[in-house]
Amino acid sequence: METDKESLLLRKLTATFVTTTFLSILFVLVSFSGGFEFEYNRGNQFIGWFFVYAMYIGLIILIYGNVVSMSIEYLQRKSFPQYDWLYVLILGFFGMGNGVLFQDETAAIYGMIAAIIYGVFDKWIYKRNKTGKRIKLFLVIPIALLILCWGYLELTSPPMPPFTKEDAVSYATSGEGSVIDEFPNTIGQWDGAIGNHQVIRETSVEEIGKEIYIVTFTEHWKKGMETETWKLSYKVDRQSITLSSSEGDMPPYDK
Repeated sequence: METDKESLLLRKLTATFVTTTFLSILFVLVSFSGGFEFEYNRGNQFIGWFFVYAMYIGLIILIYGNVVSMSIEYLQRKSFPQYDWLYVLILGFFGMGNGVLFQDETAAIYGMIAAIIYGVFDKWIYKRNKTGKRIKLFLVIPIALLILCWGYLELTSPPMPPFTKEDAVSYATSGEGSVIDEFPNTIGQWDGAIGNHQVIRETSVEEIGKEIYIVTFTEHWKKGMETETWKLSYKVDRQSITLSSSEGDMPPYDK
């Protein structure tokens, strides 16, 4: 009895995994049939959206789908044990439940298709188990297909252009409402007068690693014989920007 329960649980979880994987791959490819969000790293975009779809689809199948399928399977054993096609058909009908609940025709159709696919895999696995055949392929093939899609999309994506010093400065100065708003947004300097102060604002950049830069904003000001300097540096790469260092006090006209 315990073995039967374990076999049932394994079969349902396997059918859930296979259905979730295939549907998630299909939905991502259909969603991006008109083009990906970004030109580069399409394989990584594919994987990211795959997991989004997989979490949503997998959760519905795991909770709602398995409860419904086990209930229908119990009914089948009592009333129509020879008619697997009827089991799949009834499961497809209940698959429309999510769409009917939210009055969404598209969701109902997708739910029905997902339920039918689940039912087909469920019965297929059941028959293989009954004849003593292995079901490892039901785990290997979806994973292999996922890796194949990711690899193909990643390999066919154009290479990303180099992340240059100019890109680093542009990234560092892209925000608004910060203390560096008045600095040049390109490498260079600005000089002028602010009130009674003679001011020089300079934007400079230094590469410290492959496509990793220190972007520094330096401000010199002079009033009479008094001269001061304030400096703020950021570590910038393609993905992030973090504060590196801060030296001196901010000028009195900015306080």
